[in-house]
Order: sequence, then C-alpha cells, then structure tokens
Amino acid sequence: MKKRWISLILAFSLFAAAISGCAKESADSETENGQETSQEEDSQGKKTFVFGDTTFNAENGEPDLNPHRDNSGWACMRYGVGETLFKFSDAMEIEPWLAKSYENVDELTWTVTLQDDVYFTSGRHMDGEAVKECLEALVENHERARGDLSISEITAEGQTVTIKTEVPVPALMNYLADPYGIIIDMEAGVTEDGNVSATGPYKAVSVETDKGVELVKNEDYWNGEPKIDEITVKTISDGDTLTMALQSGEIDAAYGMPYASYPLFENDGYTFSSCATSRVFFGAMNYKSEITSDPAVREAIILGIDKESFVETLLDGNGYPAVGVYPDSFTFGGDAVTEDSYDPEKAKQVLEEAGWVDTDGDGIREKDGKDLNLRWLTYPSRQEQPLLAESAQSTLKDIGINVEINNTADHNSIRTDTDAWDIYVSAIVTAPTGDPEYFFTYCCLDSSTQNVGYYHSDKLEELAAQMAQTFDTEKRGELAVQMQQTILDDNAYVFCSHLRMSMIAKASVTGLVAHPCDYYEITVDLDIAE
Repeated sequence: MKKRWISLILAFSLFAAAISGCAKESADSETENGQETSQEEDSQGKKTFVFGDTTFNAENGEPDLNPHRDNSGWACMRYGVGETLFKFSDAMEIEPWLAKSYENVDELTWTVTLQDDVYFTSGRHMDGEAVKECLEALVENHERARGDLSISEITAEGQTVTIKTEVPVPALMNYLADPYGIIIDMEAGVTEDGNVSATGPYKAVSVETDKGVELVKNEDYWNGEPKIDEITVKTISDGDTLTMALQSGEIDAAYGMPYASYPLFENDGYTFSSCATSRVFFGAMNYKSEITSDPAVREAIILGIDKESFVETLLDGNGYPAVGVYPDSFTFGGDAVTEDSYDPEKAKQVLEEAGWVDTDGDGIREKDGKDLNLRWLTYPSRQEQPLLAESAQSTLKDIGINVEINNTADHNSIRTDTDAWDIYVSAIVTAPTGDPEYFFTYCCLDSSTQNVGYYHSDKLEELAAQMAQTFDTEKRGELAVQMQQTILDDNAYVFCSHLRMSMIAKASVTGLVAHPCDYYEITVDLDIAE
C-alpha cells in the first residue's frame, strides 16, 4: 500500500510539472503574429528523433565517441555511429557485420574477409588497409583491448585482413565485437571533441561531453536506408528529469528510466522494449582496506545483503537476484555455482567469532577499539545504485555494520585511492562478448585494468591461463564455473542482482529494440511516425 501511495504522489507531481513544461513549450512556439509553429515546420519537414540517455557522460567512462578511449565505444555503437567486424545475435552468438567471414588458420592466425561496398562517413572505402590501421591504433591506445587481443602482427591485402596473435586467443572474434573494436577511419582521425568517421547509419555532427550528441542520416550507408533525418541524444542523468522529459514530449524515447516511473508509462501512449541482460550490480572488496581485507567481514557483508528484497521492493521485480557472475540463462551461470544467501544470524556469528563485538551497546561492532564502519563507494548515473546502497545500509546495520555511503559522480577518481573506500559498487555487463572470459580478464586478475580492489588468487590465475589456451566452448564453460566458484569462495565480490534492461518510447516509435548485450540501440531500423 505504501508503494502505491508513493507511486500516486510521484505521478501527480510529475504530471503537474509536465503540464507546466508543456505550457512553456507552447508559449515558446508562438511566432510574432501569434501563430504557432509546429516542430515539423521548424525542422523544414525533416524527420527528427530525440533520445534521452543517462549514460553519455565522463562519469560513466563515455566522454565522447572515440572507441579507442575508455568505454566511449559503447556510445559510438549505441547511437548508430560505429560498427564492428562482428556482432551478436539475440542469442548472443557471433555473426558477421562489417566482415563477411573469418577463418581460424591455426592457434595464432586468423583471416577476416571484409564486406565489399562499405564506406566511412569521410568517404573513404573500408578495405583491409583501413581495418589494419584502425586495429593497430586500437591496441596502441586502449589498454584493455591490447591485453584482450594480444596482437603481434596485422597484414592486409584487398578486402582481407590477417591477424597474428602473440599467444592463442580463442575468443578473438568475440573480442572484435566489443565496442572498442568499432572500425573508424584513422586517416580522417579523431576530432578535438572526440568525434570519429565510422560506417554506421548515422554520423555525429556535434559531440558535447556530459550533454549529448547531434546526429544526421548517413546518406551512403551500406546496409539499408536510415529512416530518421536528424537525431539528438540528450544526456539526462537525473531520473525525475528523464521521466518528465518523456512525459512532456521533450524526448521521444528514454534509456535508464527509474523503475519507480515505469507505471507512469504503462498505457497506450508508450511502448516498452525489454530483455534480460548479464549486467550485474556488484561490489568489489578492497583488499588494501583494514576492514575488507578481513575475510570475516567480507563473508558477513555477503550474508548481510538481502538481494531478493532489493529486487522485489526497490527494483519492482525488474531484475533477479544474482548468484555469481552470470545469469541463469547462461549454461555456466546461476545454478552452476553456489554462493552464500541472505542469513543475518550467520553473519552475526561470523563476526562474533572473528572478534567483532558491540561492547558499548551502540549497535555497531568494534574490534581493537575500531568501529566496524564500511565505506560504500558508488555513483548516481545508474538509478538503481543509490537504492542498493540504502538497502544494504539498512540490512547491514542489523548485523552491526555501519555503512557510510559515498554516492558520487567523482567515483572514477576516488576508486583509485584505496585509502578512500572499502567496497566499490558498480554495474557491468559480465558477458558482452558472449564468452565467459571477459569478466575475469577485465576485473579479477593481476593484469586486469579494473581490478580496483587488488584481489589476487593463485588458483584463479592458473584457471585463467588455462582458459586463454582453450578453444573448446564446453570446456571454457567448465572453467568459467570453477573461476566463479573461486572468487565466491574468497568472498572477493558480492553479486547483488542482474538487470532487466528496458527502453521506453512513444507509441509512434518503432525499431528501438533492447538487446541482451546492451550495445545496439539506434539502428537503421529506427523510425518514428510523423
């Protein structure tokens, strides 16, 4: 009943704000002679689309469209600017895209045959030499790509590219489907604002970090005719603002809408496109922290977080409790591993036995004169993160752990200071390449660029070395189970929930379809009724 009243209050306040916004919009549209000018007339008959997105910002590692920088490839691909040699089907199976086919010649050699009639928006033909130049620049500038691909040499001849690796890379074609693998024209280069010349159905004409992107139709697109003339992507990180923008008609569709706002759009005026993803909300324990370097504290944290309540109450069922790295839909996820479930009484016992006791009766445990304070670092651009922090703060307090939440857009710089936090909670797509190796090489190994908590396991390193040499898909899945169980047994990470991702659009919008890998949003199929 409480949730229902909250939803009604929110709906009323947003409705009032929307009316106010619409009134202003109407007033602003009046001409000097009192006549209103329609949006269609303003745009000279061009078909336009406005997309509100919470993720295009430096905080999220997407400051521009340059795929060779941080996670900017995600924005480049999501907004229809860039494409990779390969892509993923709805079943997350690898299939050709800018490539026609590939051949695994031997353990170290791969040959890729390219599509014939693809041109960059610069006008340059995409041939083997252009792809070679792009991949060489990628491994020179992108640390994670350099580690994933292990490229020793690239040669090009006509529409063929031959890639040799330093060591066997069984998932090489999967990695080339990662957004960092978007093929861009290196002759055209990267502009000061991070714009690129690529091959997608749209090209960017303006890029503003933390504000948005302006796109126009690629008239020479190789794979069909784009249906929208001009697209505006607006960065709207605040959930209430995003909600009102869609209600008022300021935007035509939204990504990252707060779950609490969903009921406001469950009517004939809007459509939802949803799918289960491997995006997981998870916390990395800081092994350099005096608090979370204690195995008992790490175990108690995991036992003290009520995942089911978080999913059902705060996510309103738009997700599912996580057991390990991957969702149940993966053969190497969910039931394939075991993890401690919510058990506050056991958590109390674990802490008691480790010497963490409440001697002064204030409800917070102490040891050697130090309170059990857990510094929880997270960020606001994912609307669910602050909710998870507050949920954990409540349930962990019940077992004697005081949680200090630092929910900040400056998390990327703070997390590099291991003296500033104990657990860093973020969201990541754990299998964006359709292969289990990605998460471990990205987050958990000595060589991982995102091993922010400095976790180390001899066993995990050995298993990762085996996976790096294994081409058999079934065997890779078996190794993934062992690797998951290793980090779960060490309580190195707490996996809270997997996300059901949704995009909400006006009913007039078609072709905006959610995908399990969370890459493909604005495509050649996007359309909107005039």
